[in-house]
Amino acid sequence: MKAIDYIDRAILRTLQRDASLSQRALAEAVGLSQNACWKRLSALKKNGLLGQHTLRLDPAALGLGFTAFVMVRTRHHDHDWLTRFRKLVLAIPNITDFHRIAGEYDYLLKVVAHDMKDFDSVYRRLIEKIDLDTVTSHIVMEAIADNRELPL
Repeated sequence: MKAIDYIDRAILRTLQRDASLSQRALAEAVGLSQNACWKRLSALKKNGLLGQHTLRLDPAALGLGFTAFVMVRTRHHDHDWLTRFRKLVLAIPNITDFHRIAGEYDYLLKVVAHDMKDFDSVYRRLIEKIDLDTVTSHIVMEAIADNRELPL
């Protein structure tokens, strides 16, 4: 992969803030011609630095104002169990983030829900389908910084 320079970083920072910018607006924001900006964007995509374009929705505005982080510890670490666990977690749309972690727990899940009752149904769905050792939930009271830009 080709190293990125300060112009590439400016493009990436600008797109992190607003991926809906037209190519013309992006070029102006980073001080390039449209053609030069297009070439740089193409190279960034080719090198895998730009993923799919998505739109960030406001969970609270959609009635999903309840967020919890769920930490899972398991006694099982074999391939078959992990495959079943991944399939289960990925089938629950309320689980928006899923990480295998090091430390006291094995997995960290971010769950968004309408309310405690909705969260409880997600929790029950998770624990009823697969053998888990310990499940601990941390309820979010306030999102101080959520989905921050990557430091470029």
